[in-house]
Amino acid sequence: MATAFPSPGSLAALRFQLRELVKLTRRTLEMAVAPRRGGRAARRAFAEQMHLVGNRSMPFMIVTMAFIGAIISFQTALQSQEILPDLSQVGATFTKLLVRDLAASVGALPLATRVGAGIAAELGSMVVTEQVDALRMNNADPVETLVLPRFVACVVMGTVVLVVGGFVAFGAGVLVGQVAFGIEARTFASTALLNGGDVALGLAKCATYGGAIALVSSERGLSAFGGSEGVGRATTEAVVGSCFTIIVLNVLLSTGGHFLLPAL
Repeated sequence: MATAFPSPGSLAALRFQLRELVKLTRRTLEMAVAPRRGGRAARRAFAEQMHLVGNRSMPFMIVTMAFIGAIISFQTALQSQEILPDLSQVGATFTKLLVRDLAASVGALPLATRVGAGIAAELGSMVVTEQVDALRMNNADPVETLVLPRFVACVVMGTVVLVVGGFVAFGAGVLVGQVAFGIEARTFASTALLNGGDVALGLAKCATYGGAIALVSSERGLSAFGGSEGVGRATTEAVVGSCFTIIVLNVLLSTGGHFLLPAL
């Protein structure tokens, strides 16, 4: 049964949704660190969700990140060319920004549109067709059965997809630098400015964004009501909420990373 909440768009509704998201996050994290149970069915559910999040998102992410990498590389070199005639550090700067922030933060936004919408639509449809109520009647926890596999899949495969997307963006950047500005690939692909803190922060962002997409979208899907119209509303709210959450988390992680993992 869908949870009732105040009229959509009101401040009370936003506070209610935030409380529900915090509760769902706490329960999911508790289950994620608890000893696993469920046997073959649970493993199959995890494998299916990893396939949906990872394999089916990969082509979309590769194409998107290729264009994003090309655009960022072109603009970085173009602006640097107006200030300094030497473009030897453009590649090193591009690589550092890509690893530390852009691959995860920019790539997570299109990932949220695909994965987040799918999760919210699927769970919302299960709610309005009373499949979630049937799970509860069979003494099954919807959070453990439906949310946890999607959360783990988004954390693991979301990280993989974003890392692959980062490599694709890097390759596109190298190509643009070489073709448009005559920067040799070996010069552009410099890691002189890159350090372990950049890699650690980038991976932390990938995993955090993946988990956030799953939790926000699951909460919206499980809160759906009102038939197909409610499912559509929940899907839209999941995409908007996931993108907004990614932006907020980017501010928090970047600020924390500045002090804990400084960009030297």
